[in-house]
Amino acid sequence: MLGMALAAIDGTIVSTAVPQIVGDLGGLTVFSWLFSGYLLAVTVTLPLYGKLSDTFGRKPVLVAGIILFLVGSVLCAAAWNMAALIAFRIVQGLGGGALQGTVQTIAADLYPLKERPRIQAKLSTVWATSAIAGPVVGGLLAGYADWRWIFLINLPVGAVALWLVVRHLHEPSCPRPATRPKVDWAGALAVFATGSLLLTALVQGGVAWPWLSAPSLGLLGASAVLAALTLVIERRAAEPIIPGWVWRRRTIASVNLALGAMGLLMVAPTVFLPTYAQSVLGLGPIAAGFVLSVMTLSWPVSAALSDRVYNRIGFRRTAMIGMSAALLILLAFPLLPYPGEPWHPALLMLLLGAALGLFQLPLIVGVQSTVGWAERGTTTASVLFCRQVGQSIGAALFGAVANGVLAARLLDAPVDGLPGDLDAVTRALEDPGAFSAAATDHVRRAVDAAVDYVYIGAAGAAALALLALITLAPRRFPIITEPTEAAGTAGAPGRQDAAS
Repeated sequence: MLGMALAAIDGTIVSTAVPQIVGDLGGLTVFSWLFSGYLLAVTVTLPLYGKLSDTFGRKPVLVAGIILFLVGSVLCAAAWNMAALIAFRIVQGLGGGALQGTVQTIAADLYPLKERPRIQAKLSTVWATSAIAGPVVGGLLAGYADWRWIFLINLPVGAVALWLVVRHLHEPSCPRPATRPKVDWAGALAVFATGSLLLTALVQGGVAWPWLSAPSLGLLGASAVLAALTLVIERRAAEPIIPGWVWRRRTIASVNLALGAMGLLMVAPTVFLPTYAQSVLGLGPIAAGFVLSVMTLSWPVSAALSDRVYNRIGFRRTAMIGMSAALLILLAFPLLPYPGEPWHPALLMLLLGAALGLFQLPLIVGVQSTVGWAERGTTTASVLFCRQVGQSIGAALFGAVANGVLAARLLDAPVDGLPGDLDAVTRALEDPGAFSAAATDHVRRAVDAAVDYVYIGAAGAAALALLALITLAPRRFPIITEPTEAAGTAGAPGRQDAAS
């Protein structure tokens, strides 16, 4: 949990210190790469760390990830300009990728199926706590100390996590191959390069340059060529980084697609809800953050109780109930009155967190239970990788939708010269004298309409997740019982077809 906290709190604690960082180092035009670079590094390294943990064990990968994350934190604190800080954030992300995937895999290794909801719920509370504590701690450090302390604070937490892991984490004894397989470094490099170009195109397209410009088309074209090259390399490799069975097995493929769609829909609350709360409801940043944070309160509670549902009706049906509820909640958002009260979206986010907790955890627990130790790291990494890629695609797709709707609604504005970009409009609304009363109301209604369309798109992503489960997921997940999970038994792992 301490190792997970390093990665969980990192995204929220940095965001509150951006004004101080930019004021000290400059680089206003590229500061978004403080987040994009970190996310890119985490995402593209997930498959590599999953394969490494299956090859060399979870503990060495987790220890290496913590050390790399702490080294990146020290370098970030010592950064002398924005370019150096972005580069060191990428180093942090290289360690963060090991933390996210490996911790989830270790939880499945150490706890039998009946106990996994409890430990996964505890891991979810780490993210919930970080979502609330991160902005507060970051704001205090940036306001009363120095922004460099938001990176240095990782050192004591990481040191304790590292000591506990080295001293107390004992992996279950599992059968290992007589000869250690070789790592597919060529495949790892190809996956890293393909993911880097694709995510760069998605993150920067429509922001740093237009979608149909030479940089966007060049990056997308190059990523397509590299994807074809990666496929050739992986098909020839003896131990590929992304093995073909990840997509040939219906259970894993359906969960990958379903969680990829969940990553897509998560962009609506995490990216656009704070904008809605500030621009339409007129809330301050802290109050807007609270509207979003209520989702992280109900999520772990729902996840912790999900085993009472899937033990009765199965993993697939439980996930379908959760995503069906999420679909209805997302469709309810555009029906909220204008301008409405803050508790309206807060209530919907509370319900959405409960629905997604009922959806995500049964799928992760279920898919981890269908593979043995030697495949669990790769399987977990593929699930998390698809969720991260879905989130990157969602940010690009829904950003284009929101800006398109906003620009169309502002064509008949009562004043001329209004910005057509959602971020620019949001910044302008923070200035009380920027527009007349009529123009302000028109702009707020335009933002409201843009966010409504984003939520309709998120509902479409929820429908895609349901479609993946209905058409691809087997009715019964083929559960494997490890020797360490079977009380008083020994021998090779056995497979059982459970209703779950």
